Parts: sequence; structure tokens; C-alpha cells
Amino acid sequence: MKTKISILITLFLLSVGVNAQLDRSKQPKPGPAPKITLETPQEFVLENGMKILIVENHKLPRVSYNLTIDNTPSIEGDKKGVSDLLGAMLGNGTTTIAKDDFNEEIDFLGANLSFYSSGGFASGLSKYSERILEMMADATMNPLFDEEEFNKEKEKQIEGLKTIEKSVDAVAGRVGSALSYGVNHPYGEFVSEASLNAVSFSEVKSYFRDFFNPGNAYLVVIGDVDTQTVKKQIEKTFALWIKGTSLNLQIPNASPNVQYTQINFVDMPNAVQSNISLTNNVTLKMNDKDYHAVLITNKILGGGFSSYLNMNLREEHAYTYGARSNIGTSRYNASRFTAGASVRNAVTDSAVVQILKEIKRIKNEDVSDKDLANAKAKYVGDFVLALERPQTIARYALNIKLNDLPEDFYAAYLEKINAVTKEDVKRVANTYFKTENTRIIVVGKGSEVLSNLEKMGIPIMYFDKYANTVEKPEFSKPIPESVTVQSVIDSYIKAIGGKENAMAVKTVHSTANVTIEGMPFAPKADIKQMVPNKESLEMSIEGMGVIMKQKFNGETGYAEQQGQKTPIEGKTLDQQKSKITLFPELYYDDSFKLSLEILTTIDGNDVYKVKVEKGENASFRYYNAETGLLVRHETTVTVAGHEVTSVVDYSKYSLVKGVQFPYHQIIKTGPQTIIFNINNVVVNEGVSDEDFN
Repeated sequence: MKTKISILITLFLLSVGVNAQLDRSKQPKPGPAPKITLETPQEFVLENGMKILIVENHKLPRVSYNLTIDNTPSIEGDKKGVSDLLGAMLGNGTTTIAKDDFNEEIDFLGANLSFYSSGGFASGLSKYSERILEMMADATMNPLFDEEEFNKEKEKQIEGLKTIEKSVDAVAGRVGSALSYGVNHPYGEFVSEASLNAVSFSEVKSYFRDFFNPGNAYLVVIGDVDTQTVKKQIEKTFALWIKGTSLNLQIPNASPNVQYTQINFVDMPNAVQSNISLTNNVTLKMNDKDYHAVLITNKILGGGFSSYLNMNLREEHAYTYGARSNIGTSRYNASRFTAGASVRNAVTDSAVVQILKEIKRIKNEDVSDKDLANAKAKYVGDFVLALERPQTIARYALNIKLNDLPEDFYAAYLEKINAVTKEDVKRVANTYFKTENTRIIVVGKGSEVLSNLEKMGIPIMYFDKYANTVEKPEFSKPIPESVTVQSVIDSYIKAIGGKENAMAVKTVHSTANVTIEGMPFAPKADIKQMVPNKESLEMSIEGMGVIMKQKFNGETGYAEQQGQKTPIEGKTLDQQKSKITLFPELYYDDSFKLSLEILTTIDGNDVYKVKVEKGENASFRYYNAETGLLVRHETTVTVAGHEVTSVVDYSKYSLVKGVQFPYHQIIKTGPQTIIFNINNVVVNEGVSDEDFN
């Protein structure tokens, strides 16, 4: 013990001595860029044209195989999705090994094997490398195409499209690419339900024959292997791949940048946030002299937490959880600069102003020594760390081949990063950030954000969710004279089954399958409710048990996740106390202030928007004008000190004990989307007060 204490004291004294010699009033000068030594791949070419690159790395007993087919991007047109269907079908067995047997052997080997429409990847322990390579080659040359599997995959992808139909971010990405490049450009066209349905089984096989061949293929092998041994194994397997006819494709020009700055607006009535993206096309290749300066410039503008955009929109103004910018490269002169964020509806116009402000700032003002040094340091750290991953070496080796880079491109990478000056930053910002020719693409709730955007004086053009030009949307319609807020409430009560049936509901126990957007797992939900305002939600994952709880017993409540319990407090607690859990319309009295706001549309259906106020709390409820049923509930909640709009969409009503319940619910809170597919509803059974403690 004494020895340990003396060591600690010695280290403390040494640290004091070192610190005493530092002048902390001056920023340390950066040291020389680390010397980067990359393994040079061993190369050879098979007779079928396939190019092989092998890098021996004996740090770990593992090996990886990266297959890339370097086809010129092509237009799929009204068959868009044929390549996606092909990629989904590859790697699921071969003509000699059934799908289940194939997958079982991959699992037995502890290997990974995956394919996409222009390549594939395999990895595993080096002692199984020969068998993994054989299976990869077999799946590449002799894929098992089954029409039943094709139909299942098509249905799966169509369902996937329906799932993201209401996703603001998905629509923003689709419209952004379509407007920037043009829908007749490979980077601008998009998959639709119609284009997927137009693809036949035979067309997938034809696409494989035309585009999946060794003439333009590269196989990069990284890991604990012997070059000569691997060469013989590849010649034994991939050399059997028959060379197809190379297609001489010409990629069309991307759409030109717009002649003047404009807002391209897409109305999404379900949006709780606006997705903002300022974008212009650029011509930038990895071998351009500006490349490294552009990386640093983008890092300072919006490439990290301490960037101009993030410090402004997130830290200073609290408009967003994160603001970013990005600039791409392309061998085909088709890439984009983008800058933006997802922000609250109420600050959409203000966020646009601030994004423009920061872009103009980096174009007109010299960056500080600190910002320039930090950006360089971040790139140096990330670059050195990335070299620890074998996949990085594979990507770098392939980049040199595909992008016509000098052999020392990565060896000199950090030297060129550190050579970027303030003058370089300002120069490339003015070259590539075209604020005078930019599209400001805004996808959001027009009824709440458009009036303020119009006040900015920037021309606004309107598009639908598929980048088609449309007229300015109509956000409200005349309310019939016979309709009042009370008649809307009465219609709802009648639609759900009548007051008597609804009042008889004292408890509800529901179970649901849950989809959390962006998460790989699918939890189960157990939901219990009791009048007037008791609620319990438990989410569980098979094999892991309960992963999250939310409980409210009418007076107090908490949320629990990963063993951490957080009490419900403050304004959120007040809101929960004033909330009526089941059919609040039955209990509206003089303490509630109700007002009929507008007649508008949601998903093409006319709906009445009703504002409900009680004390300081307010929410909006939307009722289908034809059926009378509730289709949306909108509230503003406080999360981590920030006000966030939460929207719940209701659909697929079904009768339980004489009362209509929605079996499908989509909850959007900030950037998070959660979908509840309810599979069972039990009324007045299986719920007690103890469930809410």
C-alpha cells in the first residue's frame, strides 16, 4: 500500500513540475504531422478482368473481402428499384446450396456475408478464410434467384416505403436529390411503389447479367493471410466468373444550380419539425487541389459539434438538436453542398436566417486561429484512429484506383490538411458555397411556417413529396355555418359508440408491437390506462425483459430506463395531472376553453382543428369531418428544458365492447418517431391501481 501511495505522490509532483513550466497564456504550437505509412497492396488481374488487391495484416487472426463492381451510374427510370431488389436477393443461397443450408454454414463459421447491387462483403476468422472465399464466390457467380423470394422482397420494400411516407426527413432527402440532380439523373431518381411494382422477376435476373460481372470488379483482401496462398485461392474460385459484355453508359449532366436563391417548400401537415436544407451542386473530385481545403472549411462551418452552424442554432439559439453541413465529391461531376437542420416549426424562418448568416460569415471573414487549429486536429485524430481498422485500408486502396489518385495520396494526407491556410478557407468557401444560387429546401407544416417564410422576401416555389411542382397549398377552408365546436365534439362521441358506452369504459389494457424509427430492435408494449388520468407503459425486448417504464398514478409518476428512474416534475407533471386519459371529450366542463380553429386537411381528408385549453395548458385535437373520429392530438411538451411539439396520429379504428379504439398510432416527438401497432385491447379487465405505482 505504501508503494502505491508513494507512486501517486510522485506522479502528482511530476505533474505539478511539468505544469509549472508551461505558459498557459499561449496556445501550444502544433507539432509536425504524423508520418503515415500505409501498406502497399499486392496486385494482380484475372483473365476475366477482375482486379485483386491484397494487404497482409497479421495483428488479428481475421480476414475480410471487399467486392466492388465499378459500374457507371445508370438510370433505371420507371423500373427504379430493380437494383435494390437484386441486392436484397443476393447472398441468400446459391444454385448448389439451399438458402437455409447456406445461411447455417455462414453462422457456423462465425462469418459475415452480405451483398448489395454493386458488390459484397465477407469477413471472418482467417482459419476459415478459404471456405468463406469459396462461399462468397459461389454466391457472386451462381446466386439463387427464386420468384417466391422475389415477390416477398418486393412486398417488403413496398411496405418500407409506406412506413416512411410520413417521414419528414425521408421526404426531404428524396426531394432534395430530385431537385438538385433532376429526376432523370441516376442520383436524382427515386424508388416508388409504382416503379417497384413495374419490376418483373426476369428483369432482376437481366440486371444481374448486365451489371454484375467481373470486367469492372475489384476484390480487396485485408487481413491475416499469405498473399501467394490467397492468390491461388482466388484463381481457383473467382477466375471461373465469366466476363460479361461491358456496358458503355453515359451519365447525363445534373441539373444546373438555380439562377437565384429560392425557397423550395414541401407541405407536410403531420410535421412537428421543419427539415431545412440549403443546397447547391458542386464539381469536386478527390484529386482536385482544393480537396483538403474544402474538408477543413466544411469542418469549421458545420462538420462537428463546435462548428459555426451547431454553435449558433443549437448552443446559442436552441433551435435544434444539431446543425450540420456536408460537401460531397464525385468522379462524375455530380455532388452537392448542403447545410441545414431539423428545427421547431415556430423558428423555421429564423433558422434559415441564421444558416445563411453563418455561411456568409465563413465566406467573408477570416476564421480564427483556434477554429482552424481545432478543425485540423480533429481530422488528424480521426485519420490516425481510422487506420486501426482494416476496412479503412481497403477503402483507401480502392479510392486510389477509382479516383485516379497519386500513390502517396494518403501518405501525404495529413501534411496537406495541416497546410490549409485561412486564405484557403475563405477562397474555397466562396467557390463552393453558392448562397447566391442556392435552393433552400424546407419540408414542414405549411399552416404554421409559411407565413413567416413569406416575410423573408425570398421567392417561394411549391413542390409535393415527389418533387413535382404544385400550387401553393390551401391550409384552411370555410367552416360550414352549421358546424360548431360542440357539434364536432358531439359527432366524435357518437362516432366512437355513444356517450353511454364510452362512459362505461373505466380501464383499458392494450398490447402492441412497436417500431422505433432508426432502431434495429422491435419492442413489445404493454399499456394500461384507468380513468381519470392513470397510465402505465412498459416496453420489453425478447431476451432482455423490460427496457423502459413510464408510470403515473394520478398524482406522481416517473420514467425508468436502464435502471435509472427519473421523476415527472414541473410543467410536465402539471400537464399530466390535468390530462384525461380515456375519451377526454366526455369530461369537458366549464374549466375547459374550447375553440374551433379551422377546417383543414390531413392526408387528403378534411378535418376540424379544435383548441383545448385548461389553465396554462393547451393542446389541439383534429377530427375527421366525415367520420367524426379523432385523427390527431398535438401538444407541446418540455424536454431537457426545451419545448418540443408532440403529435400522435390515430387510425385503423376497431370496435371493442361497443366502443371504437384506434389500433394504429404514430407518435412524433422532436426528431423521434414511434409507431404502435396495437394487436389486442381489453376493456374493464386486468387493470388495478397497483399497476401505476
